[in-house]
Amino acid sequence: MKLTTLLLAFLCTLSVYSQDFAILSQQEQSKVIDRWLGERLDSILPEVMDRADIDMWLVISREYNEDPIIKTLLPSTWLAARRRTMLLMYKPNGSDKVETLAVARYNVGDRFQKAWDPEEVPNQWKRLVELIKERNPKRIGINISDDFGHADGLNYTEHQLLLEHLPKKYQNRLVSAEELAVGWLETRTASEMATYKHVQSIAHNIIQEGLSEQVITPGVTGTRDVVWWYRDKIRALGLQAWFHPTVDIQRASAESKEHLRTFDKNPDPDVIMPGDVLHMDFGITYLRLNTDTQQLAYVLKADEKEVPNYLVEALAVGNRLQDILTTNFKTGRTGNEILKAARTQMKAEDINGTIYTHPMGYHGHAAGPTIGMWDNQGEVPGSGNYQLYPNTVYAIELNAEVYLEEWQKPFRVMLEEGAYFDGEEVIYLNGRQKEFLTIPRQESYLKD
Repeated sequence: MKLTTLLLAFLCTLSVYSQDFAILSQQEQSKVIDRWLGERLDSILPEVMDRADIDMWLVISREYNEDPIIKTLLPSTWLAARRRTMLLMYKPNGSDKVETLAVARYNVGDRFQKAWDPEEVPNQWKRLVELIKERNPKRIGINISDDFGHADGLNYTEHQLLLEHLPKKYQNRLVSAEELAVGWLETRTASEMATYKHVQSIAHNIIQEGLSEQVITPGVTGTRDVVWWYRDKIRALGLQAWFHPTVDIQRASAESKEHLRTFDKNPDPDVIMPGDVLHMDFGITYLRLNTDTQQLAYVLKADEKEVPNYLVEALAVGNRLQDILTTNFKTGRTGNEILKAARTQMKAEDINGTIYTHPMGYHGHAAGPTIGMWDNQGEVPGSGNYQLYPNTVYAIELNAEVYLEEWQKPFRVMLEEGAYFDGEEVIYLNGRQKEFLTIPRQESYLKD
């Protein structure tokens, strides 16, 4: 009886989680992912193929050594490629539709129709070549790229086999599909954007719960405890973490050198104390979309009811740097051009900041224009030269360093929020942090 009671209590807990965060069942998620894939193949794919001037795109991958692109083309019920999976996408001249074929033993979902019968043509590569000859494309895109790992998924063996079987005439038509691949990955549909705000709100809700008295007992709880609470929470909700979260402390103590650390060296876990500023970095994956968020919390001292004003003012400097960056988002500008313009304005306003903003979508660190790096505030070769396009999503990631007289040392305002660029302006997916979270939260009904 006790075991049954415990089981029921556990199931009720999971039910509450699902209700609070409105997370779909696995079956419902599958339906959404497959519907979105169909919409993307109908709307985004023809557009980006035309933009890249590629009329045939080959995506070839072997099981458990998947091209990053093929994972975005597989149906929701395929968790990996099967044996060798070949996908062929062809857009005839003058057509607004893309033919989608699978050179495989079976259909790949509902959209990629089987185009190979091993009983008739035993050699899979031979059948691929036959399909190419029948369509006679002008430019055949393959996933090789110097600048984007996302677009460099055709491995050495598959590349060599393709060249071995493809007649010289068609070898001369092979081109890098980099622009096409990046365009496919970075461009979001209206349906995806309608849901992205919800995905970001789930991330915000989890962050706020973790940075609260529900999880943290000052003087007892350590930063590592909070990190693993986040990992357990994500798993309990049926979500995925695409990277291990971090939680770190900045404090007034002269012994605390947090402001000097680099991003490859996190401080040792520490017990959280009143007066600490907590910074966390956190990302989830839901419906194949990713979030990447950094927020700040302040642990109230016994005699405090609100965050000290000097910290409030410091956060405002971080928000101002966000505004400087996002107002410089202009269609057609490269990541390097956006960074240069933002840093020029930042220095004119006497802000000491670092900008390291990146695209976000199918990947947390996604394909698209790189806008600075934490260890390089100059031009970023390759991905920094890629242009900004509409209907794309970014993690607005940066920090402003503010000297605090009260601490007698600098304080880093480290912020990161998901935002959408519609071609005209940057819109935060679910708002941005403009006030510190407090531990404990202050309830308005409690009076002295």
